[in-house]
Amino acid sequence: MKKCIIITLAFAAISTVALGQTLEECWLAAERNYPLIRQYGLIEKTTELTVANIQKGWLPQVSAQAQATYQSDVTAWPDEMKMMMTGMGISMKGLKKDQYRVGIDVQQTIYDGGTISSQKAVAREQGKVQEAQTEVSLYAVRRRVNEMYFSLLMLEEQMLLNRDLQELLAGNERKLHSMVKGGTAAESDWQNVKAERLKVVQQAASLESQKRMLTRMLSAFCGIEVRGVQKPAGLEAAGQSAGQRPEMKLFDAQLRLFDAQEKGLNSALMPRLGVFAQGYYGYPGLNMFEDMMRHRWSLNGVIGARLSWNIGAIYTRKNDKAKLQLQREMTESNREVFLFNNRMEQIQQQEEIARYKKMIADDEEIIALRAAVRKAAESKLAHGIIDVNDLVREINQENAARTGKSMHEIEMLKEIYDNKFTTNE
Repeated sequence: MKKCIIITLAFAAISTVALGQTLEECWLAAERNYPLIRQYGLIEKTTELTVANIQKGWLPQVSAQAQATYQSDVTAWPDEMKMMMTGMGISMKGLKKDQYRVGIDVQQTIYDGGTISSQKAVAREQGKVQEAQTEVSLYAVRRRVNEMYFSLLMLEEQMLLNRDLQELLAGNERKLHSMVKGGTAAESDWQNVKAERLKVVQQAASLESQKRMLTRMLSAFCGIEVRGVQKPAGLEAAGQSAGQRPEMKLFDAQLRLFDAQEKGLNSALMPRLGVFAQGYYGYPGLNMFEDMMRHRWSLNGVIGARLSWNIGAIYTRKNDKAKLQLQREMTESNREVFLFNNRMEQIQQQEEIARYKKMIADDEEIIALRAAVRKAAESKLAHGIIDVNDLVREINQENAARTGKSMHEIEMLKEIYDNKFTTNE
């Protein structure tokens, strides 16, 4: 029982490999393999770090300082008071001109008018814009996969038709060889068909080389070993919409960023409230009179609250809002241009799809007629009515008709999937 299961799984795996990769599998593999995919994580981490740094604006802001100065003049007692103090036996030294201070300032924001909140909102929206731009670039990878995938599919179809042509020529070659032996055909006729078959064999070698090159390119682009491609299922052309395209998300993200930036302009007009503490060790201290009598260093401290209101933002507010409005209008204009071009592309693709459908319907009849003519030519050649050149010509025309149909089918499929890319449906 176990052996049966193992054999069944093995055959299933072989069948999957033999079928090759689907177009959707190549899309996903290419997106995962594309170096730009790493930017998603980098953008997210960068945004998190930026927001964390902005949030630290609520932490106490501490600064240390040290200064030494020499002044040309200092605060001094009036001469009358000096004389009076001297008369009382009190020595008044006054302040020294060299002064020193080593201290720490601490400031704590209590109310910032929404500045930190708006800065965090702007940072997050900027991160979303970058992610949307990355998504647009990654989505474009699908078009490149489409080009290689359908080119490879076309080569495989040409190789199948080439093998069919070789078999057809080989069959006629065998018939002519028998006829030559029977004396009913010239050896040159047999040689002519053989030469034609060898030429087709040469074409097969060229097609195989092109397939290997394209397979290696697609494998490298997708980051997987592509062993073959599967012919996608036929789909109907997508509707007239581009709402799911990543470019639309990018435009929306840009507009949200402008909204966040405008809120930041509003917060710039709000007052700021905070508390502070200053402490220093030096000379002179806050007790000026004591230090005028005794030249010594002391510890000093100040605490308080500060309300500030910078109205300078009013001067540029109007222009800043006008700039943001212009950026909004430019983004909306870019959206309209994108939708217009997208619509033109859809119309072209839909017309191409309709054209290929009509051509494929005609191809069916052309192939049937060419096959009938070729079979008649084989019969005529056997009865000596036509020469081998006429037969070769009919064989080539039938092959051209079959090749034309296969190419039209694949080109129509490519247009359908390009249309799917255009609408992202």
